[in-house]
Amino acid sequence: MANMSSYISWFLLLTQFLILVATIVEAKIPAVIVFGDSSVDSGNNNFIPTVARSNFEPYGRDFTGGRPTGRFSNGRIATDFISQALGLKSAVPPYLDPAYNISDFAVGVTFASAATGYDNDTSRVLSVIPLWEQLLFYKGYQKKLRAYLGESQANQTISEALHMISLGTNDFLENYYAFPPADQPRIAESFVKELYGLGARKISLGGLPPMGCMPLERNTNLMGGRDCVQNYNTVALEFNDKLNKLVMKLNKELPGINLVFSNPYFIFMQIIRRPSLYGFESTSVACCATGMYEMGYACAQNGLMTCTDASKYVFWDAFHPTQKTNQIIANYVVKHVLYKFI
Repeated sequence: MANMSSYISWFLLLTQFLILVATIVEAKIPAVIVFGDSSVDSGNNNFIPTVARSNFEPYGRDFTGGRPTGRFSNGRIATDFISQALGLKSAVPPYLDPAYNISDFAVGVTFASAATGYDNDTSRVLSVIPLWEQLLFYKGYQKKLRAYLGESQANQTISEALHMISLGTNDFLENYYAFPPADQPRIAESFVKELYGLGARKISLGGLPPMGCMPLERNTNLMGGRDCVQNYNTVALEFNDKLNKLVMKLNKELPGINLVFSNPYFIFMQIIRRPSLYGFESTSVACCATGMYEMGYACAQNGLMTCTDASKYVFWDAFHPTQKTNQIIANYVVKHVLYKFI
């Protein structure tokens, strides 16, 4: 009996220890740091001279306070939901917004710019922030972080922060047929190595969605009965395969890196093909304006036609998902990919 009592006491102590360890593990991501395009831009383009903006109604109508922020959505975007799932803020602020300072950015910041891509030629189309300049902003951010937290704590924050990269769609939709395609995987590799050299160790490399299923592509596909444009989806699948191989390669080459591939393609396609499972009613037509071709300022000009309930729509405008779709995809990525970080 004494042995049984000792065993129970030992078991209870072990259980308490494991609970304590689990509690500590839950808090090991101190910040979310984001690079990319409109899929993760929370308003940086508001502060540069470009037409690639969404800081006007009806954008943001389902965001807190019903205000347009510069997110290309009716509400929050995927990285906002990911930040919240990690126990951080419910919205990741844009680096160029003067309303925020380093105390805000210390737990989350995005350097992303809508309409940009891996290729510099893509960013020039609408005069937005290229990827190399986002990296310059990140270097400036690191200096501010060290001044704010001190060298040691800042370095720890950088090494433990989740660095997220989400872009590539614009390289194909804006730039692919206008210019010879650049070697985007090579640029992605160089960028990841740059982040690694600056101290990043936890990095998520995002893949492409099924581009051919965006409302603009579908509604110009008259010969295909307005179905998804398969060649664009094939390009996305091939590109994602290259990124996945790149992730495996760099995990072997770079000591201490924890690089993951966050692939939204298949969950996004499942939403599109089986919308009723998620409570959606419309997949081929977006909520904003006619839902066929508009985004940005064209969305605002036709505001009277915008749907009343965006939660029934997979897409908010002709290119971008609704807040509800963003949340479903973010939850999937957290559960199936980013779980290893939490």
